[in-house]
Amino acid sequence: MNWRTVSFDWNQIRAFLATAEEGSLSAAARSLGSTQPTVGRQIAALENDLKLTLFERAGRRFEMTAAARDLLEHVQAMGDAASRVSMVAAGQSEEIAGRVVITANDLMAVGFLPAALMRLRQEAPGIAVEVVASNRLENLTRRDADIAIRHVRPEQPDLIARQMRDAHAGYYAATRYLEQHGVPKTPAELARHSFVGPRDTAEMLSFLAAQGVAIEADQFQATSDSGVVMWEMMLAGLGILVGPIEFAPRVEGVQQILKDQPPIRFPVWLATHRELRTSKRIRIVFDLLAEELSKHSSK
Repeated sequence: MNWRTVSFDWNQIRAFLATAEEGSLSAAARSLGSTQPTVGRQIAALENDLKLTLFERAGRRFEMTAAARDLLEHVQAMGDAASRVSMVAAGQSEEIAGRVVITANDLMAVGFLPAALMRLRQEAPGIAVEVVASNRLENLTRRDADIAIRHVRPEQPDLIARQMRDAHAGYYAATRYLEQHGVPKTPAELARHSFVGPRDTAEMLSFLAAQGVAIEADQFQATSDSGVVMWEMMLAGLGILVGPIEFAPRVEGVQQILKDQPPIRFPVWLATHRELRTSKRIRIVFDLLAEELSKHSSK
């Protein structure tokens, strides 16, 4: 390889890739654990070395130029390769102490992870945990997280995924809502009630239809992408929520209704990258989460 033709350094490439993916210098700086001026200087240095203009400012956002878009695919390949190097190195580590990043949707992060992490603290106090509470499918191959808890099967071929036994969901409503609107006794009576749910109501409607429950989109009077926000809106009395039975927060003023109906089943998947599975630290956390999820889903 002719190294003399490589006129940039990796930090500049990281800054370019993060800005392209995040859309602004400030967001890129947060993702890199850096500062906005530093990222700006690295991009300016890369533009100077390559003799190209990579970004043009559009308000608070940076828009990629045609030259930047031409480079992006190659730069993303470099980022993926760098992530694989880090994962292979991490996978060889027998060190127990260190940080593990877990991603789960926000309601599970509240209703399940704290107790599981308390057990981890007792059994492996040297492991520090960072929780990414997100409904987005974090990309494990890019090291957004080390371990993911998800309700859909991961598709990437280089991931190890284990399906836990199905968890169960039920119908929840605040006592104040039921006192005002009445308690539905059958699934058919749900057609007269308001619901709290995700912004993507089509997916929820399809999911409920598969359970034999027919409701309309306009019954979703309050929606959010956040499970915690949905729970709080239900608690305030805005409507009925379909939520997890095993992982629901334990609070006063909430009733599970239609308990005599068959529970709604949904899968729980635990996933990590195959390289990370050889890391003792990752393996300890993965196996502990698998045990705890199995306990909950069997209740």
